[in-house]
Amino acid sequence: MLKILSGKVKQHIRCAGFLVLVGGGLVASVTAALVPAATDDMEKRIYKKTPQGELAVYLNFPANWHAEDKRPAIVFFFGGGWTSGNAGQFKSQAKYLAERGMVAVCADYRIKKQHGTTIDKCVEDGKSAIRWVRQNAATLGVDPNRIVSAGGSAGGHVAASTFMIAGYEAEGEDLRISSQPNLLVLFNPALDVTEPKIMQHYAANKPSVQLSPNQHLSKQTPPTVMFFGAKDSLLSQAKTYLQQAQQLGFEARLYTAAGQGHGFFNKEPWTSKTLYLADEFLVAHGYTQGKPTLTTAPEATMTEVVDK
Repeated sequence: MLKILSGKVKQHIRCAGFLVLVGGGLVASVTAALVPAATDDMEKRIYKKTPQGELAVYLNFPANWHAEDKRPAIVFFFGGGWTSGNAGQFKSQAKYLAERGMVAVCADYRIKKQHGTTIDKCVEDGKSAIRWVRQNAATLGVDPNRIVSAGGSAGGHVAASTFMIAGYEAEGEDLRISSQPNLLVLFNPALDVTEPKIMQHYAANKPSVQLSPNQHLSKQTPPTVMFFGAKDSLLSQAKTYLQQAQQLGFEARLYTAAGQGHGFFNKEPWTSKTLYLADEFLVAHGYTQGKPTLTTAPEATMTEVVDK
């Protein structure tokens, strides 16, 4: 079990599925030990109806929340190789950030095993979820100009794509309402789905340049923080993102954990450490206030990568 300590509250979750390298290929690993935490105690609302079924968001509000508030919001997208996974993966992170004053959201999106869909629908649904939060900001107590898109692995790809990828909009939605977030918090995201190791396994998902965030960075890309294990094969994509950020002139930060592989953030002490650093990033941009309240283990050391 994962444990996040936050002052008065201890939350427990189980890891969700994530991408791992097996025999040179990138696959979605989901075992009995990696069952996501339940979302039963979170407020559920349907944000989208699709031919494959309804999609929900699970909401976490601060204790002193009012509908008239204008709070920053964060939307989490789970990992699982665009194939599996569950919105409960980031339940503890969402609850902690609600304690810190944000409206925190865990979002469903369509996945291959459950819905028979491909990566383009994952991106479409991610954009729909961000748009839904912005469209309903007045009743959610949210500032529509302070929305964070966050996620891990394939969910990190979805989160990044909500800003970077043009098109792939759901039919019938009000496109006058932007689906682009104002900040990005990414846990070992896939940023280039044209890489051979990804294409080998996800050929059926037809990944392409059009669906690769690294191919669509611009000076308008929002401030971004990324967390990777130093042994993660996707780390090179994050370094490319960082290099382009410096060339284009937008803010990007990259932290690595020595000796760790893909999905490292799903277990302690890295769950708390990455969340602590994410909170520091949010503080720097005025989305949370004061010092993070998490307790982190002394041995959980992450290094910021500085590209020169």
